[in-house]
Amino acid sequence: MTHQDQGRNGSECSHACDLHKALRWLIRGVSLCGIRLRPDCTWTPETLVFAALLWAWSDEKTLIERFTTARKIIIHRYGEQQQPAGSYQAFIKLLRKWTEPLLKTLSTAFRQRMAQTLAAVWMVEGWLLFAVDGSRVDVPRTRKNEERYSPKSKLSREAQKRRRSLQEARERKANVPRIWLTMLWHVGSGLPWDWRTGPSDSSERGHFQEMLGSVPIDSLLTADAGFVGYDLWKTVLDAGHQLLVRVGSNVKLLKKLGYAHERDGLVYLWPDRAAKKRLPPLVLRLVVVNHKERGPLYLVTSVMNHEALSNAQIAAVYRRRWGIEVYYRHCKQTFERRKLRSQNPDNAMVELHWSLLGMWAMGLHSHARLVGQGVLPEQISFAGVWRAYRRPMREYKSPPDPGERMRQLIDRAIIDPYQRRDKASRDYPRKKQEQAAGSPILRKATRAQVQQAIQVKREQKKRLTA
Repeated sequence: MTHQDQGRNGSECSHACDLHKALRWLIRGVSLCGIRLRPDCTWTPETLVFAALLWAWSDEKTLIERFTTARKIIIHRYGEQQQPAGSYQAFIKLLRKWTEPLLKTLSTAFRQRMAQTLAAVWMVEGWLLFAVDGSRVDVPRTRKNEERYSPKSKLSREAQKRRRSLQEARERKANVPRIWLTMLWHVGSGLPWDWRTGPSDSSERGHFQEMLGSVPIDSLLTADAGFVGYDLWKTVLDAGHQLLVRVGSNVKLLKKLGYAHERDGLVYLWPDRAAKKRLPPLVLRLVVVNHKERGPLYLVTSVMNHEALSNAQIAAVYRRRWGIEVYYRHCKQTFERRKLRSQNPDNAMVELHWSLLGMWAMGLHSHARLVGQGVLPEQISFAGVWRAYRRPMREYKSPPDPGERMRQLIDRAIIDPYQRRDKASRDYPRKKQEQAAGSPILRKATRAQVQQAIQVKREQKKRLTA
């Protein structure tokens, strides 16, 4: 027997073997017993997961071509006796049914694997740090996608009829169907932790609150100026976490309220609505960080102990928050998911979930190897990592050339030390022209507010001792 004939279909020395090893590593310890397919189904839970990840990793232009590539790799690895059905419609129908339970199962397994294999970068400045942010992903402009994902107009029918035809055309053109994506991102590893999706007018704050259950207790959560509000912050603090959020002119803070021991930087968030309900004020610490381009940044945190989180650490932590913006850029630009290809809204959601799972899987597998070699996550090239998976997929039948095994391609996925020029001044066509957040409105508490705060504090003590 020749070396080429060893193993399944002679694939033990092929690129397909490397792909299979990576996929097996990713689902190690994952229980797929809850995925019960029909007895006559030619797919198994394992091959379905593998095909879905390969489908997400593929760089083919159409979804059907991506599926064809993934299926060929599955057949090459498992043999003709386990040949799955060749219908893309049957494949996507299975994914529509099983994506939700598979997403929960794989997400839990990926988080556990992150804690085990990425211990060296698990904490940031002594904290388990997560960033949250939202973005939009375009979908094809079909009637069903528009009905599902376009923002709902708040105008009455009569008002819409009075619109001039030109203005109506502008509104229709701006009414692009998009999926809103809110992601919770583990800062230390540079990998996702959780996400929520919805129509383009979804509430990212609501998504954030839904994801709090997946975060370990006593984590530090950092966010930009869009994630503000008494109810949101109180929910986060009541869940056992800490906050570090940028604030702007849309936030009103009080000082010298007397609710807590006064010190420099101590402020309170206590809107009138919360005060009328006899809810306690939120005790916070205000830190001003000077930024070269944006000017002063105003950050508030619920961590009052300077030893646990100093002002310098606050600046460093918030600076690391920018990584989630870079991750979105990788997803849309490098990974080419700025606009999905599914014309059906259900299929579009399946495509988005598996695209995110595919990015997470690639990152987890590659980071576990590179971080173990002492490489920092911010030094890892996502484009290089994706090439390390795409090349074996294109040449899955062939044996790797010397130095071209998947692990060797991953080892080379390092950002070069070349010092890039500052691109902030460039006027890109899609560059965001956002207004500055400004400074928070900081006012001294009135005598009535001080007295009311004292009463609320006494009532709290009574409830705790009762």
